[in-house]
Parts: sequence; structure tokens; C-alpha cells
Amino acid sequence: MPGRGRCPDCGSTELVEDSHYSQSQLVCSDCGCVVTEGLLTTTFSDEGNLREVTYSRSTGENEQVSRSQQRGLRRVRDLCRVLQLPPTFEDTAVAYYQQAYRHSGIRAARLQKKEVLVGCCVLITCRQHNWPLTMGAICTLLYADLDVFSSIYLQIVKLLGLDVPSLCLAELVKTYCSSFKLFQASPSVPAKYVEDKEKMLSRTLQLVELANETWLVTGRHPLPVITAATFLAWQSLQPADRLSCSLARFCKLANVDLPYPASSRLQELLAVLLRMAEQLAWLRVLRLDRRSVVKHIGDLLQHRHSLVRLAFRDGTAEVETRGKEPPVWGQGQREGEVGNNSLGVAQGKRPASPALLLPPCMLKPPKRICPAPPVSTVTGDENISDSEIEQYLRTPQEVRDFQRAQAARQAAMSVPNPP
Repeated sequence: MPGRGRCPDCGSTELVEDSHYSQSQLVCSDCGCVVTEGLLTTTFSDEGNLREVTYSRSTGENEQVSRSQQRGLRRVRDLCRVLQLPPTFEDTAVAYYQQAYRHSGIRAARLQKKEVLVGCCVLITCRQHNWPLTMGAICTLLYADLDVFSSIYLQIVKLLGLDVPSLCLAELVKTYCSSFKLFQASPSVPAKYVEDKEKMLSRTLQLVELANETWLVTGRHPLPVITAATFLAWQSLQPADRLSCSLARFCKLANVDLPYPASSRLQELLAVLLRMAEQLAWLRVLRLDRRSVVKHIGDLLQHRHSLVRLAFRDGTAEVETRGKEPPVWGQGQREGEVGNNSLGVAQGKRPASPALLLPPCMLKPPKRICPAPPVSTVTGDENISDSEIEQYLRTPQEVRDFQRAQAARQAAMSVPNPP
């Protein structure tokens, strides 16, 4: 094509147009040299005046994005689409990722940290918009370690100075329970185990609120507590057919993972329910245990607030007041016999007060290894330095004696030894 000129490298006239990333370029077909660049319209003034500038003179060359950042931005968008988040969430998460990437500590971080950064930006966006999403769900999608994720999450929140509200527990319960495969019959779920979603969700919310009122949620991961509450709610709706089902089998039927502390949270919830059942007269005579109390969860939740106050209040003052009341001597009771007060406890013995409403970490504090006391090797014959001896001088006479002793010692040291 002689009309297009010659190649500056080899002098060939075989120049062809090649489209590279939607940009027209003139390339030598013999040596591959790019003779002319594509034309781009980049600035607002250029667009207004309809002028074209080459890429080397455009603003795009100075705003290059590294491959690592491009990959991270794609991962943020992909994760938002997997979670089916609204477009505004995706834009906000991308903006947070770009802000975090401007810091040198993030740019120089390892690939694992940059991968976790993607999930942190998405989780922060969901928390700010009150979207029920847990940290464990993000870690599962990214195959990330939960401890590493939580540390980087706190670091990013502090680095960007963001205000992230706490997760709404009720919304989390609704989202988590919706993933249970127990609301319609299937080959893997028998008909007697199928439950109505609204009934199960309502009772689960009440049990989670009860756990929150009795300090079982504070400072703990919410999913084990929700799993235990869902299991109890499911059992209590049809106890005759479901009391024989264990927590592990329940999670397998529901197609959810069994969190490790869920068994402990289950035992703590049952202990709270038993304390509440002791306050109802028609349940006290039944001598309920951890298995049979499940049948009466509906009654306990109906009077939840008053039963919690009765079961976990400080009843020492009331018991002492009743104990000071004069005994009533009636039939079948002599003056020398030991009488019973209105609480049904022998006189002279105070009934046990209700349990204290405290967090489990305070009721059962973890055992700590007590370090052995250091062995003292002081015998009293050690030399005392001049800087320390002033602490032992009390009277002016002691000070003068110490000064004389120092002068005599210096004089003795200055006398030369005899040959």
C-alpha cells in the first residue's frame, strides 16, 4: 500500500490496518512494527471540540491499573453477582476496594490478603445496607480462613475509617433458617420431619431472643446459637416424632453444616429453659429434664419475660424477709420440733437463691495456669552500690559516717603498695 508510506524499521510498504482492542492501528506486515497508534477521545474538552488525540498523549496512559488490582476488581464484581446483590452494592464495594488499594500496605500485601480484601469490601457494604450476610458465608465462598478474614476485616474498617453497624440478629435468623431443607417433602426428608416455615421461624426468633436476654449470644458467633435454637423450635412443634432425632442428624436432614459449638449452645439453652420451668407450678410437679422440657417450650416462651425475671433475679433479700417471719404453730407441730416456713424449707436453712444472670464466661471462667513465683536468691551478703546505699541512709549522722568511710577508702587506695 504505497499510499500509506513506508515502515520506519524495515522500509517496507506493506502496511495493513489491524484492530487491537477496538483501536485501529497501522502495522507493517513484514516486521510487525506499529507505524501509527489508534486515536482516542479522552478529555471533555477534546470531546466538545471533536478533536482526536493519540493514546500516548491521552490521560489513560497515566491512569494504568495493575493486573493485581484489575483481578481484584473483577473478583469483587463476580462475588456480588454470585450473592445476587443489587447494582448499588457492587459499585460501593468496588469503590471501597479502590480506596483500600491506594494504601502501600495493601498493594505490597500477599495474594492471600488481597483475596480476603475482596470479601471484606463486600461484607462491609452488606453490613452498611443491613443486608443479612455472615462472615462465615464469605469465607466459604473464598475458601478463606475465618481468623485471617476477621483480622483483615478489622484492619480495613480502621484503615478506611468506616462506620459499620452490627449485624441485625433477626434478619440473620430469617436468612439462615431459609436455607434449611425442611419445609417441603423430599426423598431425603420424611414427611414427619417437614415443618411449616413461618411457624418454625417465629419460634426460632423467640428462642434466639431468649438466648440474647440470658447472655448466651454476647461475644459469640451467632450461627451456633441460631442452629441450636432452630433445632429446639423444630423439635417442640412435634415433640412426639422428633425427640429421638439428634442435632447432628437434624443438620444432615436440613443440609447445613453443624457448627462445632452448637452442642454447647444447645445445652446452655436447655439449662435456661429448665430454670424457667421451675417457676411454673404445673411444670414443677412433673420433674422435667433436658429431654422432656422441649415439650413445654411453647408455654415457657409465652411467659418468657416474667419467667426470666423470676428464675434469674437476686432473691436473697426476699428469702431472708420470709425467713424472719414468726413461725405459726399449728396442729401436728410441737414447740420443740423443727418447723417449715411457707417456702417448704426447714427453719434455720435458707433456700437456694435464683441463679445470677451473668455471661457464661463469668459463671464458668476459663482455667488459667498460675505461674510459679520466682525463687529469691537474695542472701543479704550482696554488695550494695553507691547509688542504692543512699536509700538506706536515714539520719544526718549516717550520711556523715558514710562520707568519712568513702574518704578513708579513697585514701587507702591512693597509697602505693610497698615494694
